[in-house]
Amino acid sequence: MRSKEKALLVAELAKAKLAEDVVILDMRKASGITDFFVIASASSTKRCQAIAENIEAGLSKKEKSTSKIEGYREGLWVIVDAYDVVAHIFYTDVRKFYNLEDLWGDAPRVNLCHKKKKARSKKTSTRR
Repeated sequence: MRSKEKALLVAELAKAKLAEDVVILDMRKASGITDFFVIASASSTKRCQAIAENIEAGLSKKEKSTSKIEGYREGLWVIVDAYDVVAHIFYTDVRKFYNLEDLWGDAPRVNLCHKKKKARSKKTSTRR
């Protein structure tokens, strides 16, 4: 899986557990640390933990390599390091304090693909 695809998957996995304000930063030219940052907020420490768990479980289904999680116990700033993609899940106030988007302001943002719901087909009546 390519790193951009992985970043989009991580964002979707985070949103599936009600992550808020999900942002993907393309770090390839800004830093040698990783290819992408996925940054998300959560309204509670338990939700931060649930988002991290969902990301880890979703990635383990897609890839053989495992990710590493830091900050899980506290649940204020949980990092899921999947090598070429690093997810930062913040408790809302902690995200405002660290403000990674401004810190890495020169890194371009990746548009999140919003899946469109399929339109339901209308059943045609066969009355005569």
